[in-house]
Parts: sequence; C-alpha cells; structure tokens
Amino acid sequence: MKSLFNEDAYKEVLHRINNLKDNSQRQWGKMSLGQMAWHCQYPLKIAIKNKESDKKANFIIKLFVKKSMYNDKPWRKSLPTAPALKTKEEKDFTREVEKLKELVTQFYALKNREKWHSHPVFGVLTHDQWGKMEYKHLDHHLRQFGV
Repeated sequence: MKSLFNEDAYKEVLHRINNLKDNSQRQWGKMSLGQMAWHCQYPLKIAIKNKESDKKANFIIKLFVKKSMYNDKPWRKSLPTAPALKTKEEKDFTREVEKLKELVTQFYALKNREKWHSHPVFGVLTHDQWGKMEYKHLDHHLRQFGV
C-alpha cells in the first residue's frame, strides 16, 4: 500500500494533480472537478492541524470501515460522502487545485511527525495509517477524474 509519506507516492500524487485539466471528465459520482479538489482538502487539513478531538470514533465505522481506509483494495465508485465534505456550490478549479497541492506538500512535510491525535471519525491511527489513508483518498478521487 502506498503512503503519502513516501517520496515517490508524494511526487506521483502531485504529478497526477498537475495532469488535471479544467475539462477533465469525471468517470463516476456527482462532484465537479472544483468540488472534488475542495473536498480532498478537508482530510488533509484534519491531519495537518492534528488537534485533539472530543468526538468518540463511531464503533460501527471503526469496525467495518476503518481498515478499508489503509489497505490495498481500491474503494468502490460512488461511495457516499460525509455531509461536512460536500458542497453544492461550484468551486473554482484553479484555486482549489492550488490549495490542494499546497496541502499535499504540507502533509508530506509531516513524514517525521511522531505524535498524532485521534481522527475524529476513525479514532486512533498510526503514522503509517495516516499516510496510507491520505494517499488512498487522493488516489480514489484522482482516478475519478481519469488521472
């Protein structure tokens, strides 16, 4: 499983983001390209901020979903999106992609961070799990737009 903390995976993700064009067509789902780039920023922000969460991880999610966040099996197409990660507003493709690239780079720079607070949905994750989960989420949406 690739990790966004690995230099090759980091460079691959940036290369794929750079290959997005404002006319890239989605292969599945409902998000526009700008909305997808905006959506992909949120999980990276959670990791970068690394704040202690007062939320308890949902037992059902931890039991059935958590492992799928960092294993080799690709996510299926058109998975439901958490309401906080959705927007009905159109987002500017160029601006959101630039923000996304900045956040990917900020996340990669944390490759030596030792202390990670719990994820607000998935609970305790190891350093390795954070890197794999972030890579997998980005890979899913980059494949959604054919890159």
